[in-house]
Amino acid sequence: MASTKYSIRELEHLTGIKAHTLRIWEKRYGIVTPKRTPTNIRYYTDDDLKKLLNISILNRNGYKISSIVNLDHEDLSKKIVSLSKQSVDGDNNIENLIISMIEINEAKFEKILSNLIINMGFEETFLKIIIPFFEKIGILWQVGAISPGQEHFITNLIRQKVIVAIDSLFRPANLINQKTFLLYLPEGELHEIGLLFYSYLIQKRGHKVIYLGQMVPFNDVLEVAEKQNPDAFLMLFTANLQSMNIEEHLNELHQKYPETHILTGGFQFKINTIKVPPKTIVLEDINKFKEELHLIEKD
Repeated sequence: MASTKYSIRELEHLTGIKAHTLRIWEKRYGIVTPKRTPTNIRYYTDDDLKKLLNISILNRNGYKISSIVNLDHEDLSKKIVSLSKQSVDGDNNIENLIISMIEINEAKFEKILSNLIINMGFEETFLKIIIPFFEKIGILWQVGAISPGQEHFITNLIRQKVIVAIDSLFRPANLINQKTFLLYLPEGELHEIGLLFYSYLIQKRGHKVIYLGQMVPFNDVLEVAEKQNPDAFLMLFTANLQSMNIEEHLNELHQKYPETHILTGGFQFKINTIKVPPKTIVLEDINKFKEELHLIEKD
């Protein structure tokens, strides 16, 4: 993969270092030296990004920039590792996860994430670290800074963590008022990390989940629903549907099961105005989901 070219504004978004501050550090300390295109436009490289992410972590944790610039690469790495061991600071760890993704460093990623889960618990780690991490990945996608291989690499590692967390849940037998949730991604939808986390939250409350996974044909959903009679459906829309649009999908599901709760959400609801049928709730965030889960439990 060719090295990505970053503008100073893109570095600001990715590192948290203000563009004005970065320019001052460049002139005063020479922390990075931007290159120039044939048309004389300044840009920064992957190595610049990794270095500035590390500098941002140390600076935020009390190290003065005047002392950071005197550290060689090995000393800089040692201090970063030391901080990651003793701290569960969100920004520090998100930036370290980004570096491990860029480097495709599974051992580093695993070490950081495992340490966070031990200290914060799985749910808090997902909410405070993984979700913001994926938001940063979105920025990296926009500027062309990561390849599909890097994205698949990191997504698969996180997917494994969520599945392990689900498998580790204690499931009480004969739970009073246990509900059944049917979870799936419609045809064309592959991004299942969010759906898996919803599955974790539901099962953590002791309810039953029928998890159909990715790219499920609508007729298959109806066939399973007829046999299982779920109390609620939950599906997410990230990509554009090809076989049927989102409104058609939700309306047909409601027509087949007018008294069943439908929970939905995803990126498409953020960028489009989508009308939903009765008893259908759009989940803006995890707090909204928890509210709806509580209402379904009382139903």
